[in-house]
Amino acid sequence: MNSYERYMGMVRGEKVDIVPRIPILMHFAARYINAEFSDFARDYQVLVQANRQLVRDFGIDQLDIMSDPWREMTDFGGLIEYQSHTIPRCVKPPLEDAADLNLLQKPDPMTSKRMSNAVNAIKAFKEFGFQQYSITGWVEGPAAEAADLRGVTNFMMDLIDRESFCRDLMNVCVDNAIEFAHAQIEHGADTIGVGDAIVSQMSPKMYEKLVLDLEKRLFDAIGQMGGLVRLHICGDINRHLPLIAALNVDIIDCDWMVDIEQARKILGDKIVLTGNLDPVHAVMNSTPEKIRRGFREIYQKVGNPYFVNAGCEIPGETQPENLRALCEPIPYL
Repeated sequence: MNSYERYMGMVRGEKVDIVPRIPILMHFAARYINAEFSDFARDYQVLVQANRQLVRDFGIDQLDIMSDPWREMTDFGGLIEYQSHTIPRCVKPPLEDAADLNLLQKPDPMTSKRMSNAVNAIKAFKEFGFQQYSITGWVEGPAAEAADLRGVTNFMMDLIDRESFCRDLMNVCVDNAIEFAHAQIEHGADTIGVGDAIVSQMSPKMYEKLVLDLEKRLFDAIGQMGGLVRLHICGDINRHLPLIAALNVDIIDCDWMVDIEQARKILGDKIVLTGNLDPVHAVMNSTPEKIRRGFREIYQKVGNPYFVNAGCEIPGETQPENLRALCEPIPYL
């Protein structure tokens, strides 16, 4: 059973040989091949080289285009500054000074600089390991991308003072995300991760009122294209889980603050849970034995379907032996 078969089998509720491993690796990936992070984020060939090395050396079951949250924002007209050791710095969001949608550029996934870079990575992954490994693309969720375009503080104030503008802005974000997801699926991605981290900073009431239906539109569109939906919301989303249960999500990342046993009860046994050891304290600053034991205990608690993954990104300073422990095969229960 290869990685793709293992991954898709777990999603479909089939028996597989071992639990798939899909850790989020950006800083670690760049450091592992001795690349500057600026090159990892800017040059798809560097990102592809890192991912190819990681799946070979650690037994990871997925190739991933994740590098930073600014791809779409940059192509909407925002300014970033690449940095050698960490993700690019946002210099100026395109709507920082005015709530005016006319200020936005119109991105095109196939020609805009950073989005097309991601599509090129997908193409390279397909050439390297189509249906040998899962290939995961990413888009920003409606709230996260709106916060990127306006700046977090402006967007959070807009949610209170400019509801109509917020909905218009998030609809623009969803329209673009659907086009971007389509380009990635068309060129080889089987899964689209959707990052909507700012949701964890909203009340469930605000989330339900302003964001939930827009996420549903995006997720439904990805599903209709034949892609799997992987939802990634950093932070404590325990109160949001009953609302998320109504969405068409195939996979959900559970950060370390999430009660993953309660998540299983609320979300049921059709959604793949991933997580949820603390990536700093329980992975980077832990020992191989504790890491192995931690993931086996989580799997025993939540059962299938499940993917091995920390609560969020594995820090770049993590020792390779700790990542090897995370990726050590866990027999299917």
